[in-house]
Amino acid sequence: MPVNLSAPVAEYLLPVTGVYLGVAEAGIKQPERKDLLVIKLDEGATVAGVFTTNRFCAAPVTIAKQHLASGENIRALVVNTGNANAGTGEQGMNAARTTCAELAKLLGCAPQQVLPYSTGVIMEALPVEKIISGLPQAIANLKQDNWFDASQAILTTDIIAKAVSRQVQIDGKSVTITGMSKGSGMIHPNMATMLGYIATDAAIATPLLQEMVSEVANLSFNCITVDGDTSTNDALMLIASGKSGVEITAANRAELQAVIAEVATLLAQAIVRDGEGASKFITLQIDGGKDVAECKKIGYAIAHSPLVKTAFFASDPNLGRILAAIGYAGINDLDVEALKLYLDDVLVAENGGRAASYQEDDGKRVMQQSDITVRVELNRGAVNATLWTCDFSYDYVKINASYRS
Repeated sequence: MPVNLSAPVAEYLLPVTGVYLGVAEAGIKQPERKDLLVIKLDEGATVAGVFTTNRFCAAPVTIAKQHLASGENIRALVVNTGNANAGTGEQGMNAARTTCAELAKLLGCAPQQVLPYSTGVIMEALPVEKIISGLPQAIANLKQDNWFDASQAILTTDIIAKAVSRQVQIDGKSVTITGMSKGSGMIHPNMATMLGYIATDAAIATPLLQEMVSEVANLSFNCITVDGDTSTNDALMLIASGKSGVEITAANRAELQAVIAEVATLLAQAIVRDGEGASKFITLQIDGGKDVAECKKIGYAIAHSPLVKTAFFASDPNLGRILAAIGYAGINDLDVEALKLYLDDVLVAENGGRAASYQEDDGKRVMQQSDITVRVELNRGAVNATLWTCDFSYDYVKINASYRS
């Protein structure tokens, strides 16, 4: 089960005026499950996003980036689960284009005004006929208060849906932010998550919106890892409908961006808490680095170590594994004598070895927890970074061994 994570409650997910969501059961991989989502935007909405850095990126990623770059006003997004449409060559590109064209025809807009997204099995042909057949059902289901069903329609191996809402007062007016994400495995996004969508009813010009989504991604979805595998299909999209009457500029962006970052962080953490087979949620706090890059380098070395992750699963304070991971992270001038390692409130290592005050019973106590913080004090600068990961369990292997069955 997910680690200290509850499913979203439908009535707590606030509609964003000007953003409509409709779902359908298209039978893409399995019958009788929500697997197709259409997001329709009112005229005047702006959209920005960040995408996977995987060079073998999926066809919908390529098409979505092309359509965003065209300068057309985006009027719709279409998401399918059950098939990634990645590693599918020109056939996959044509399938993504066809999906956009068919939805555009139904909505009365240009194909370039539609952004496609897919998630699921890689290197299998997209059943585009099923998607086209399901589009009318999704359109008929369009409504503004449909975030709960939408968050379920984008899942793959996730156990529960992930969605969050917040409101903030800006210039005396209420601004709403609602977001959802999916992801459970193949999570080491070099940009965002497998799929994430956040919408606000503030008015934000596209160039500023792009700055905001990039900065938010770096604080949230770029700080998580489940298994170190960067997906071919990652995308994080930020939508601004403008319907609240509040205009966001470079001068007043800070307050809204902070709330969007909060929503993004909760969604990113939810992916780790729902990581495939996860039983522990681990916060990695790397303090006192020279720059963010080296802090993340050390954090990811710890987070990606199978030996560290399996020790956490077993609640075994075999914490020398963490020191080993720090040591091979690639910081060639790292002074291990200056470094301190903490497990929650327990000082584990200092002066190049086991702390004199450390007792294994203290380590065992912390390792039994479902939420654990690993803190590394590098004492070589003033920069910090926080990452989030989970353990490796037997279930991770079982899930991925039978993913296609």
